[in-house]
Amino acid sequence: MAQLKFETALKRLEKTVQSLERGDLPLEEALKVFEEGVRLSKSCMKTLSEAEKKVEILIEGKKGARKSQAFSGKKLKKETEDALSG
Repeated sequence: MAQLKFETALKRLEKTVQSLERGDLPLEEALKVFEEGVRLSKSCMKTLSEAEKKVEILIEGKKGARKSQAFSGKKLKKETEDALSG
């Protein structure tokens, strides 16, 4: 499957889930739809993972200088907690 735009893949995944939840598909067709859902889910997760890696946060350094730093959820949480407590 070619890499779909995230929004397109997500919409198709939602339709796939709805189709499976209805429960009216014959077993063979349900398996094919399920497999497509797994591929779409993996595509969405890959896109999200790549986006997360690209996210950068700006940190204000000494003397007001700004520098970019790779995203780190743990570091961001600590900085947020520090900012709220101080």
